[in-house]
Amino acid sequence: MNVRRHRISGISGIALAATAALGLGTLTACSSDSAAAGGSDRFDVVASFYPMAFLAEQIGGDHVKVTSLTEPGQEPHDLEISAKQTAQLEEADAALYLKGLQPSVDEAISQSGIKTKIDAATLTSLEEHGTEVGGHEDEHADEHADEHADEHGHSHEGEGGQDPHIWLDPVKYAEVAEGVGRAFEKADPDHAADYKKNTEALVERLGELNTKFETGLKDTETKVFITTHAAFGYLAERYGLTEEAISGLDPDSEPSAARVKDLSSTAKAEGVSTVFYETLVSDKTAKTLAADANLRTDVLDPIEGITDRSRGDDYFQVMEANLTALRKALGAK
Repeated sequence: MNVRRHRISGISGIALAATAALGLGTLTACSSDSAAAGGSDRFDVVASFYPMAFLAEQIGGDHVKVTSLTEPGQEPHDLEISAKQTAQLEEADAALYLKGLQPSVDEAISQSGIKTKIDAATLTSLEEHGTEVGGHEDEHADEHADEHADEHGHSHEGEGGQDPHIWLDPVKYAEVAEGVGRAFEKADPDHAADYKKNTEALVERLGELNTKFETGLKDTETKVFITTHAAFGYLAERYGLTEEAISGLDPDSEPSAARVKDLSSTAKAEGVSTVFYETLVSDKTAKTLAADANLRTDVLDPIEGITDRSRGDDYFQVMEANLTALRKALGAK
């Protein structure tokens, strides 16, 4: 291991909260380093993309060096691991990834000699999602299941068609955080107490975020929202909404003409005012649908990476921006 054992003084409860808040601003710099970790006197963690890097940084604090394999602004599903990255993975102490989201990462990590391999998909429950997720799913389940199988069988889906976007549900993300914390404690026992405290602080913040979403989306004029691709299925189910996606789980797939027509009808019937698009993929289809149906457009960010176009500097800020956008689109009271 690359960990050099040394003692760090304990962190008080007040100081811990301040440290957690201050730590948010440092993640972008840490995770934007595209070279794999290694040769550090800290616990070297390679994260597959931003949501995993964010967890590692928040839980690890000063004890870890976090490196993201995905550059800021790069669509994570399109990532192909370079030979250099594959070789450098061998120097890391731990790899934190989400199996099924980035096939090249899955393969590289499985073939590496990294002692601690943390698959976030094993730390919570995953579900199968298609173009429609939430309150209306049962009504059209067979229709959308067939459409999704025919048109959206992209590797963006997890194994068995499972939806990997667990970080967009604060409750599931907290479950993953707890599992990552336990893994860090086991792999680097000298700093286990700090990892435990940091995990507890992060889980508490995620609980507060969950409460904000519950309260903010409880009373709305409509429960249906339209997105570019089906990234928000877990969020929709958590807060009693229905996500209608132009594409399925694959952000690059082209929707059929029938799907676009169906969405226009759904928007009219359900009082939908807005078509959401995201910052890392083309907004062309979303804007075309919005223009045809006389709807507004806005950003709903799946937080797969933080860039200068993001509505915030970290996970929590962008999630709160998402909540604001949803409240406006759904007519929150």
